[in-house]
Amino acid sequence: MEYTTLGSTGIEVSRICLGCMSFGDPDWREWVRGEEFGHELVERARDLGINFFDTANMYSRGESERILGDALEGHREESVVATKVFFQMRDDDPNSGGLSRKTIEQELDASLERLGMDTVDLYQTHRWDYDTPIEQTLRAMTDAVRRGKARHIGASSMWAHQLAEALQTSDEHDLERFATMQNHYNLVYREEEREMLPQCEKKGLGVIPWSPMARGYLTRPHEEYMSTKRAETDDYAQEHPYQDNGGREINKRVQELAEEKAVSMAQLSLSWLLHKDWVDAPIIGASKMEHLEDAVEALEIKLSDSDIEYLEAPYEPVAVSGHQ
Repeated sequence: MEYTTLGSTGIEVSRICLGCMSFGDPDWREWVRGEEFGHELVERARDLGINFFDTANMYSRGESERILGDALEGHREESVVATKVFFQMRDDDPNSGGLSRKTIEQELDASLERLGMDTVDLYQTHRWDYDTPIEQTLRAMTDAVRRGKARHIGASSMWAHQLAEALQTSDEHDLERFATMQNHYNLVYREEEREMLPQCEKKGLGVIPWSPMARGYLTRPHEEYMSTKRAETDDYAQEHPYQDNGGREINKRVQELAEEKAVSMAQLSLSWLLHKDWVDAPIIGASKMEHLEDAVEALEIKLSDSDIEYLEAPYEPVAVSGHQ
């Protein structure tokens, strides 16, 4: 395993972050695995040197957090745990979602209880809240840090101008700054390269991309992917513009280069991300143990400048996706 410093936090994290959306309650999403698999996956991740785990309160409506906390029992101190808040947790309680002070305080307490932790290492806004002033959100998250319930705060997908506003608000009012950005970024969705990633690099934010495999689209040839259960049941996978404006050609080139290097398409796609200087640790979801093991092996793949240029060449602008 390789390790890197997460943005400006000083925390050393594995170059692979295990995303915990894939385990929890199968009734929540058809492709989600159960508790036993979650425990086995986290244990194997630790065996492989992974110390960075990302979850959210909305994943299986809290079950992912609970399973992760149980799986890390006895190893929580050496682990780096991140969770998120924004999406409504209870249908009959509108204040169980959003980024108001009430929501942040009550949902952070609930997350900590499920995780079995007194402090979470990274507490992230899952999306931008258009109904709550960012100053109020940052004050609530700052108080969480000062009370010892979170060590650092981070953000997930938003517009670059919103991140700029948040950072300026923190600086003007002496509030905690977002230390990380968890954004949508992969070989077939590179719109973040235009503004968000350069800004993160300039401001010292750690970058931990979600959906590095494009919800599975970069793990197998286009025709095979379209027949998978996830492609058939995951509406979000079809909403993203992965197949548009060069996406299918990129899928084909990933397949060709992977065969040439005797690695899987998933490993090659992940290796591309790992070669990007502004990426700290891609967040890998795994519904099978070999997915995790393959991801760790991708650290050993070397791509030349010509390899990277070949993979990127077909890409053309697509609609912004993931946070509107």
